[in-house]
Amino acid sequence: MAKPKVAKRPTRDEFELEELGNQLVEAKNEESDIVLTVWGWQEQVRGQIVLMDSRTRLVHMQHDMELTKVPFLDIMKVDYPRD
Repeated sequence: MAKPKVAKRPTRDEFELEELGNQLVEAKNEESDIVLTVWGWQEQVRGQIVLMDSRTRLVHMQHDMELTKVPFLDIMKVDYPRD
């Protein structure tokens, strides 16, 4: 049986990752609501960053008492909600 092909995560250089990290730190410090576009996820993740765990490389997002853990390397884009 052949394994189904899964699209590989797009590679990004260190400058793109640093900029993404800076956006996340700024959003956490300002306690801003943000919307993350995550590679391989159907829906965007919305909420506030409550923890950025450097050991596990997970960003913990909270929205309406629901906690979502997003792998840092899978975050493609950070946006601020328009509403």
